[in-house]
Amino acid sequence: MTDCSSNNVIYVGFWQRVVATIVDTLVVSLVTAPLLYSLYGDFFSKGTNSTFDPVSVVINYGLPFIGVMLFWFYKSATLGKMAIQSIIVDARTGNKPTVKQFIIRYLGYFVSAIPLGIGLLAVGWDKRKQGWHDKLANTVVIKKSK
Repeated sequence: MTDCSSNNVIYVGFWQRVVATIVDTLVVSLVTAPLLYSLYGDFFSKGTNSTFDPVSVVINYGLPFIGVMLFWFYKSATLGKMAIQSIIVDARTGNKPTVKQFIIRYLGYFVSAIPLGIGLLAVGWDKRKQGWHDKLANTVVIKKSK
């Protein structure tokens, strides 16, 4: 347990979280791109949106959701967050967030991104480095204690 009101807590800032997001995006792409290519071939790589069918929805949205949830549940971090040695914790207690918090946080990414990404950019100016998705789920991203 980490006391998130303590001065010893180091909140992870905007640019470190950008790096984590890039790592996570690359990992997801390494899984989804070959699957999509094997199903749709060059048709998919040309960027047409006529491949919007249930299988591509599952691959593009379902698999990333399941993967992120599993990493968050078991590690309190995705591979990107692990690469920058950080974890997601409950903002009030410093404990591991609940499954409900993780789901709210994940869905909160969409809320944060829709208005020109302002909810994601908020990490850059918020005193606890929380984006809207963090505030909605009552979570913070902190440096992992050694």
